[in-house]
Amino acid sequence: MTLSTGFLMIESNNIDAYDVINRQTIFKWALALMLILVSYLVFSKPSYPIGIPNFDKIGHVGSFFVLSYLTYLAFRPKWYTLAVILAGYAVFIEVVQSQLSYRSASLADFIADMVGISLFYFTHWLYCRYFKTAKLTDPDLQ
Repeated sequence: MTLSTGFLMIESNNIDAYDVINRQTIFKWALALMLILVSYLVFSKPSYPIGIPNFDKIGHVGSFFVLSYLTYLAFRPKWYTLAVILAGYAVFIEVVQSQLSYRSASLADFIADMVGISLFYFTHWLYCRYFKTAKLTDPDLQ
């Protein structure tokens, strides 16, 4: 049996729609877009809202939390592989910023990046420990 979806011809006895575009592929695309967005933000001229102290550091923590999350969902790497790769990206960011006249490198930014990665793994640990492993049973079934 052949199913036509307009863009794809899918044979139901061989593959299904989930095989054509799987979740990891979607997360890989989301990660690529996030890397482009973060790179644009950290290499462009800063224009922070007035009145929010340490907004730059909050941005670094949040960006690297999301990058960690998307990298994990896209590739499922070991924690140390993910941390080393994103730490390398964080160092790359600071090296490039040190060469830009309107930016400057900062150890505090790198630390904020590492906090974002650590925060992801802490929340992931909490999720696995308390939510994913929780066995919810229906009292009517017992």
